[in-house]
Amino acid sequence: MQVIIRDDENSAANLTAAIIARRLCEKPDLVLGLATGRTMELVYARLAEMHRAGKLDFTHCRTFNLDEYIGLAPENVNSYRYYMNKHLFGKINIKMENTHLPDGVAIDLKKECLAYDQKIKDVGGINLQLLGIGESGHIGFNEPLSSLLSRTRDKTLTETTIAQNAPLFKSRDQVPRRALTMGIGNILESHTCLLLATGKRKAEIIAKAVEGPITSMVSASALQLHPHCHVILDEDAAGGLQETDYYKWIFRNEPDWQEFQDY
Repeated sequence: MQVIIRDDENSAANLTAAIIARRLCEKPDLVLGLATGRTMELVYARLAEMHRAGKLDFTHCRTFNLDEYIGLAPENVNSYRYYMNKHLFGKINIKMENTHLPDGVAIDLKKECLAYDQKIKDVGGINLQLLGIGESGHIGFNEPLSSLLSRTRDKTLTETTIAQNAPLFKSRDQVPRRALTMGIGNILESHTCLLLATGKRKAEIIAKAVEGPITSMVSASALQLHPHCHVILDEDAAGGLQETDYYKWIFRNEPDWQEFQDY
């Protein structure tokens, strides 16, 4: 795991977008795992800007989102399909048939989960998986006590997660209590993981995920097992870490990161 600390959320989002952009330019048929949430909106805005400037072509890119609420149709303004269309897919030249999310209104949810995993397998797996982290420590909707070997499945959301997502709905009562989510096992199979977190509210859980023990109570801690995981933070989100000077030294001095110093 490599931790990269930037001055503020804009710098962190810019760096995240730049890493995704470089991978897409290197591999035009990139299989990209995507996340939702307010933290990602700046990243998607940057990618859309690069596309409009003629720097990024998404024609051959395939995407797989981590999760979707159960019971929300794609046209529902609070569904993750709607979010992705609004913040990214509708602003770039990606083919909609190449964008995939779990179907939260599928009649047979277990069958849908198995089919989703098979789609990922059929394209050879995810090359780059973008991640956020919830205040309960989840990646995707892998809430506390999720198995570190879990696959795409139906998951009940914690009260912490419901409270965190409630501002996006008209009322807390409208927040779905269940979601379909890729499992931790799916995420760990991605070639590269890229976790972005910003703000003081994430500092405590980031410290647990990055420097604490690996535990199913904090599903993001499983990323310590991943051989190619980068955690990008702003100063606020890094506030609970013990080795910040060490992480900053590595980013400034490793040759692989020299082209990213200005983000």
